[in-house]
Order: sequence, then C-alpha cells, then structure tokens
Amino acid sequence: MIGGGIFIIPAIVASLALAPWAMLSAWVIGGLLALAGAMAYAELAALRPQAGGEYVYLREAFGPLWAFLTGWTSFVAGFSGAIAASAVGLAGYLGRFAPAAGDTTALASFDFGLVTLTLSPRAGVAIVAIGALSVVHVLGLGPGRVVQNLLAGLKVTALLLFVAFGFGFGRGSMGHVAEGGDVAATSWLLALIPVMFSYAGWNAAAYVAEEVREPERNVPLALALGTVAVIVIYLGLNVAYLYAFSARELAGLKIRIIDAAADRLIGPAIADWLAGATIVMIAASISAMLIAGPRVYYAMARDGLFFSAAARVHPRFRTPAVAIVAQALWSAVLVLSGRFDQLVEYTGFAVVLFSGIAVVALFRLRQVYPNERRPFRAWGYPIAPGVFAGASFLIVMNALYRDVRTSGAGLIIIAAGIPLYLMFRKGPGVIGRRAGRVTRLDLKPPRDGQESQER
Repeated sequence: MIGGGIFIIPAIVASLALAPWAMLSAWVIGGLLALAGAMAYAELAALRPQAGGEYVYLREAFGPLWAFLTGWTSFVAGFSGAIAASAVGLAGYLGRFAPAAGDTTALASFDFGLVTLTLSPRAGVAIVAIGALSVVHVLGLGPGRVVQNLLAGLKVTALLLFVAFGFGFGRGSMGHVAEGGDVAATSWLLALIPVMFSYAGWNAAAYVAEEVREPERNVPLALALGTVAVIVIYLGLNVAYLYAFSARELAGLKIRIIDAAADRLIGPAIADWLAGATIVMIAASISAMLIAGPRVYYAMARDGLFFSAAARVHPRFRTPAVAIVAQALWSAVLVLSGRFDQLVEYTGFAVVLFSGIAVVALFRLRQVYPNERRPFRAWGYPIAPGVFAGASFLIVMNALYRDVRTSGAGLIIIAAGIPLYLMFRKGPGVIGRRAGRVTRLDLKPPRDGQESQER
C-alpha cells in the first residue's frame, strides 16, 4: 500500500481541498473506504481461500470472462507495468549513490518494428532488481516472507522515524494544522479520488490466501491490521506535512513532499537518508507485487485460461515458479521498451474498476450461496461494501470523463483480452488445457498420495 503516492498526492489533495481539516478528513474517509473494501475481500477470501484474489471472486460470481479480463490486465500492465516502473525508479535513486546505476546512455538497441528494446545501465540495474527479488520468491514463501517482512518493516520504521523527528526536532508550526477555511463539497469529493489511489494495495493479502495457514482467520486479520496501520501512517505523514507547510504552500509544491518537508523541518543533511529509505520502500513495493501477481496467472492456468506451464508448482519450493518467471520476463521487456509508464497510465482506472466489481461479487455470492459457511463476514454489510463499490465506480466514471483518450486506450487494452480468452477456451495443446501435475500451493511438501489425488 505504501508507495510513491503518499509523497506526491498530498499536494494534489491540498489543491482540491484547500483547508487542513478537509485534507485530513479526506485521508480518514479514504482510509475507511479502503477498510470497507478490505473487509469485503476478507469475507471473499475466507469463503474461497484460493490463490488469485479478485480473479477467483469474479470467476465465482460473474463467470470466467470477467475473471480472465482482470487477470489479463494484471499481467500485461497492472502488476508487470507497475513492477517495471518501480524498478526503473529504484535504479534512479541508486544513481544518487552510484551514478552509473542511473545512467540512461543506450548500450544496445534492438528494433522489432512495433517496439524498440533499448539496454542502458539504468535498465540493466532495474532488470537485475526484478530478477533478484523474483529468485527470492521462487525459493519459497518462507524466504519470500522474510525478505518482504524485512523490507516492509524498514519502510514503516523509516516513515515513523521521519514523523517522530519532524515533530520532535523540526522547525514547524501547529498553527498550519489548525487553520480553517471553507471547502466546496464537490472539491472535497474530487480530492477523494487521488486519496483512494494512494490506498491501493489494501487487497494484496487475498492473493496468497491458498498459502496462508488458517486463512479464514489470518487473511481477514492481515487485511484489517494492514489497512488500519497504513491509515495511521498516512495521517501521521499528512499532519507532519502540514506542520512544515501551510495548506496553500503544500498545494503549490512540485517536488516530492517528503523531501521538501524534511528540508524545511530538519535541513538538507537528511536528503541522502531519505533517498536510501526510498530505495527500500520501492524494493518492498516490487517484492509485494512479485508475490501477488503470479498467484493470479497461476489460478488462470489452473482453470485452463492461461498457458498451462504457469500452473506448475515447484516440487521442492511449492511456489508458482513458472508464473513468477513469466512475470519477471515481461516486466523486463517493459523496462527495455520504456512503455511501462504508458501502460500503467492507461490501465490505472482498471485496478479500481475490478476491485469494485470484486466487492459487488460479495453481494452476488451471498445471493447464490446463501447457506454456505462463512468463517468471516464483512463488517457493515451491506452499507460498507456498497459505499465502497459506489465510490469505485464513481472514480472510474470520473477517469473516463476527464481523460477520454487515456481511458479509451485502457479500455482497448482490456478488450484485447477477449479474443485471447476465446483462444484459451478453445485452443489445443498448451492453450486452453488444464494443468496436470501438482495444482496446489502449500507451505509444506505434499503428503504421501496427495499429489496423485490432485493429479
């Protein structure tokens, strides 16, 4: 959840809701909406504790086409494009300490007509970062969990230290936080849109439900605690920003807010420390996406809606190794092509769209399976998930209205998955064939006879 957005988006929120109370309330309400979505996913994950997240929920509620389209979008852009963009950003920040890492000089170029792949030192560093973290996650959920928890822990610690040092030793004013001012309701509602994008990622734990011990208990717990923790961190950061700047000053910032706030509160000496912390934060974000994304493609292949190799589980490490490698390779191609930013921009609204549809699936599954055991029930049903779904569709409609060209390109990318879906449904061989062998992810090796039963 904690990515680059929290360092940029508060300035956008301030420009739309130009009063501290309006800004902070937008972050609170946005966080509560994310929590409502997380609790809806918690019920869905407890009901269907399988790998794949919303792919599974859309398949169960609305059929395989909708499920395939969310998985297709995740592979071509949603996860892979974001991984590529983050890895290039990581290389850029490394360039602050080792200038060669951020060098964009072309070392080799390959023209394939529709696309040109260009290798530069920065692209090479980005690909190495993707490859190294992918290897960690191929080696098992245990090593991957250790690395992810370490990176996430360092990320959270760095942000909490920034807030603590900013208030403890910073030269700011609480008068900025207490300022009043009138804000139009329409402007405040518009401010919720970038806030919701900043909270994206609240559903990540659902993707690995199949590998979690006691998923009926632990997945809802992870979703709830993770989302609440981020709400607290985001509020702390925004109050720290307002401690450093007035709302009007904050709205006018054109650089990373955390850098400007640190310079104002503590001084320029902290710049290198923040750059190092940013590298850790980006690495944690890449690692999380490398965990979540392959579980979607694994689930698709297990249903015969993707190349069957993607459903193979490593016999020793019990991970979807082929799916992890496939995502890493496609992310590397996007790094070399330089098209990742466009893909992420084109399909950004689709992330909100499919999460909103997945929450609607909660209503559908309660209707279709009213008597099925539900170890966890969404908080505030039907109001909380209904509000979340409504807010999600409002964000999508706003994106379609405000930028028809970009959103239209995203719709074309999504729609391009329809003929592929038909190919996988009808095609012979590796296309459209359910995977044999092991089709179950697990933390432990299979018991005697388990593999043959699953085959």
